[in-house]
Amino acid sequence: MISVFLAGALAATPVPAHDAFFARLSALCGQSFEGRLATPPTAGDAAFQQRLVVEVRDCRADEVRMPLAAGADRSRTWIVTRTPDGLRLKHDHRHADGTEDVLTQYGGDTTGPGSAERQAFPADAFSKALFLRENAAVSVPNVWALEIRPGQEMVYELSRPGRLFRISFDLARPLSGEAP
Repeated sequence: MISVFLAGALAATPVPAHDAFFARLSALCGQSFEGRLATPPTAGDAAFQQRLVVEVRDCRADEVRMPLAAGADRSRTWIVTRTPDGLRLKHDHRHADGTEDVLTQYGGDTTGPGSAERQAFPADAFSKALFLRENAAVSVPNVWALEIRPGQEMVYELSRPGRLFRISFDLARPLSGEAP
């Protein structure tokens, strides 16, 4: 009787939201999706008014890498990593020769549980220092977010005071044979 109760209690134990989100992201591994700018473009968004393709790949138990192609520009990769307390999002920006851009490896860690559908990543101390050093102080209050609605859409978001930038990827129509 006790073992049945314990088994039932274990089955009812909820999965932490960041784990559920990471499982949703990992389920997309090996697939590519076309996206579109989902917010009104600003002067700095020209690169994102081209064809956008993200490939969810290089999936491990603790990390998922997502290269983003904006037209012919394949310089961006989003990296989601498990941490002891949640998840981390980093932006890996590279030049065509593979060397790091001066503005790279920025991002942040989740500071709350989020949900299975949405995780938010406020800029971490490294990113804030990088932005200040590289005359990009406007980016210090950045908060990035990822949303996944299985079979529907994945959203990448950047928000800060006076700025909202979102790209929506169509999960209902994976691309076949296309990778950034």
